[in-house]
Amino acid sequence: MTKKELLEKHNSLKLQIELVPQGCWFTNVRSNVTKKEWDFIRKHTYVDAGCRCEICNGVGSRHPLECHEVWSYDTEKKIQKIEKLRALCPACHEVKHFGFAISRGFRERAFGHFIGINSLSVKEANEIIPAVFEQWNDRCFINWSLNLDILKKFNIDSSRFKKD
Repeated sequence: MTKKELLEKHNSLKLQIELVPQGCWFTNVRSNVTKKEWDFIRKHTYVDAGCRCEICNGVGSRHPLECHEVWSYDTEKKIQKIEKLRALCPACHEVKHFGFAISRGFRERAFGHFIGINSLSVKEANEIIPAVFEQWNDRCFINWSLNLDILKKFNIDSSRFKKD
C-alpha cells in the first residue's frame, strides 16, 4: 500500500494515532488556560460524553477520563486548528499520543490497545504506524499558526493564545 492509502486506512479506524508536530508541543489548550478554565472545559467535555470514553465506552482505573484535543492541519494555510474536545479513557488517550507513549516506555501497551480497539493484525498496524510517523515528520517542518476559536464556546477569548 502507498503512504496515502495507509493514511486513508488509518483515518477510517475507530481509534487513530494523532501525533502533534514537534513545533506545536505545549501549544495546547490545557497549557494556555488557567486551571479553573481547564477544569471547566474538561468537566464539560466529560458530561457531554456521558462520562464515558467516546471511543471504547470505558473508563480508567486511576482516573476515569482525560480531555483530548482533536486538531486539524491545513498545510496550505499552515494553520493548526482545534476542531473538538473529546472525553477519552487513559488507554485510548495514550494511543492518540503514541509517540509520547513510546518515549515513556509504554509502546507495547499502547500498541496492544490500538490493535485491539481497531481489530487490526500486528502486520496491519506495523504497516500503518510508520505512515503516521512520516506524516508527523512532514508536519514538523511547518511553522503553524494556531486557531483556538473553539474556546469561544466556553466564553474564553482565544486571541490571547495566537501563535505567529
